[in-house]
Amino acid sequence: MNSKYRLIVFDDSKEAFIPLTEFYNDQVKRISESSVIAYLNTLEPFFYWLKHKGRYRASKVCWDDEPEAVKEVVRQYLLDQMHCKIRGRDGHEGVYLTSKSSKTVQLFLSAIKGFYKTMIRLKKYPYANPLIDLEFKDSLSEQPGERGNRPRMPKAAGTEEPLSFRKQTDSYFKIINEEWVPEIIGDWDLPYRIYQAGDTDGWRLLDEVITRFMFETGARISEIIPRAEMIFADKITTYLGAVLDVATVNLHYNLH
Repeated sequence: MNSKYRLIVFDDSKEAFIPLTEFYNDQVKRISESSVIAYLNTLEPFFYWLKHKGRYRASKVCWDDEPEAVKEVVRQYLLDQMHCKIRGRDGHEGVYLTSKSSKTVQLFLSAIKGFYKTMIRLKKYPYANPLIDLEFKDSLSEQPGERGNRPRMPKAAGTEEPLSFRKQTDSYFKIINEEWVPEIIGDWDLPYRIYQAGDTDGWRLLDEVITRFMFETGARISEIIPRAEMIFADKITTYLGAVLDVATVNLHYNLH
């Protein structure tokens, strides 16, 4: 049997579930298939739960109900199935992970927001995206990092002043207590490979000083850069002073 769909998603009644089918076949043209499959794997349990247990004001909720109903069932799912804690905030809700929380909370929130974004674009959902904070105004593109056109580093990297959490995502449900944790790199040859690459690329003396400080002292980059720049500036000042002294002596000698 011919089908316009590359993949068809079935529900627990073995009926084709067209919303997720449409979502897959649209997204697979935009992102990698492995990413879309990961989204499907985290969305299918939600839609199964929604079909059997989703309620808003004592009424059963369908995926295409009004935004407030969708927000409520997502909230219930985060609380009951993903073991999160939720606190209301200005224009959005903060999601707090607990020791029992699923490791896929962030993936689920990204997937469900993307699902409704796709349904709206395909004209399958007639409302505004219920998973977007409508009061959100700023974006990361409007808040550049301190390294020109490069992405901002996480707060724990210590390289620049962090943005407030409100400026990091337009999601209605925002994970509050998830932190990026630096990991120890167990490759003993890494510093030497970086030194070699720097020499090959012709790096500046300041770049080499900062890199060696970082690997050989274990200090944070935010501690290294100001100190390295200060030392480098002192060296330049001393060097220029010596050059000017020599020039003065030569000038005095030539005049006599």
